[in-house]
Amino acid sequence: MELATSSAQIDPRVASFLATPRKILIGGKWVSAASGKTFTTLDPATGEVLAHVAEGDAQDIDRAVTAARTAFDAGPWRRMTVSERGRIIWKIGDLIEAHLEELAELDSLDNGKPIGVARAADVPLAADLFRYMAGWATKLEGNTIQLSVPYTPRARYHAYTLREPVGVVGQIIPWNFPLLMAAWKLGPALAAGCTIVLKPAEQTPLSALLLGELCLEAGLPEGVLNIVTGFGETAGAALAAHPDVDKVAFTGSTEVGKLIVQAAAGNLKKVSLELGGKSPNVVFKDADLKVAIAGAASAIFFNHGQCCCAGSRLYVEQDIFDQVVDGVSAAAAKIKLGPGMDAGTDMGPLVSEEQMHRVCGYLDSGVKEGAKAVVGGKRRGDRGYFV
Repeated sequence: MELATSSAQIDPRVASFLATPRKILIGGKWVSAASGKTFTTLDPATGEVLAHVAEGDAQDIDRAVTAARTAFDAGPWRRMTVSERGRIIWKIGDLIEAHLEELAELDSLDNGKPIGVARAADVPLAADLFRYMAGWATKLEGNTIQLSVPYTPRARYHAYTLREPVGVVGQIIPWNFPLLMAAWKLGPALAAGCTIVLKPAEQTPLSALLLGELCLEAGLPEGVLNIVTGFGETAGAALAAHPDVDKVAFTGSTEVGKLIVQAAAGNLKKVSLELGGKSPNVVFKDADLKVAIAGAASAIFFNHGQCCCAGSRLYVEQDIFDQVVDGVSAAAAKIKLGPGMDAGTDMGPLVSEEQMHRVCGYLDSGVKEGAKAVVGGKRRGDRGYFV
């Protein structure tokens, strides 16, 4: 791997955004945390402070849930025509596209990902998601069923289902795709007519906060989207357990997912979990090896390997084992490491020191042997597949 050096300049709009202490969004207003506390978000490439962000806790979550409940029960959002709702969601996509550079730079600075990836993938995909979900607002239809029963032989019954918004949705997102994860959570819930309390990852809150500004600019009514920045142990836990939240959606680790389920049991709220996995790639000798090797390398190295579906296991048929290992190793050798904001960077830093220690811990606990097998081509076991 090569090292890249950075001479990138930050967009003046981004510099201004970072220089202003960031608040939380409750009921359509940007407010300080109830405690008055703030925390810093860091540039993982340098360790320097990017911005000071309000540190929300259980009290702020309660304020946000109250605002979301009021907006759901008494506000205009769920009572709008679905076409009106769709137009606002579409406008959010347009505004994301108009602010592409700012959002891309914020994600690159906050997460460490290469700026080129954020510009080409994260931000355009987020805009596209809102436009896609804008169309769904008019297509959430129920079913009609014609029924009869044997004990009333000449009677005919007509049953129907009507899809309604579930209510207040708590959403907790991770740090690996900050803007895109927010879009994936917000778009479907907004299209359905729900109101939301979003808790971004404490490592990467910045693009979600700018997205909140754009949502208000698009015409989202007060209280429909509330954003509380803070830590998982306080703000996240309070959101998952809050008795007036009807559903919680979480993307993150399996360990935390289990805690979310336990916290949600208090009022039997609905739960959606997207948790991490150990995704296997399997390469047989009749594969197109040029494609397979490039795919295997991209699967594990893309986004610094910080993907829910990263190809973290590679099984290779024995006859082509060395060829595949050499190919993946050659791809790794060409990767340029550096700050995400540098145009020549292929792989930026891990998002945080905590994540670095977690990766090292995994290696120390046994994955190291699997890594040796792939990088060094050491055979493990007597079968024709290798980890």
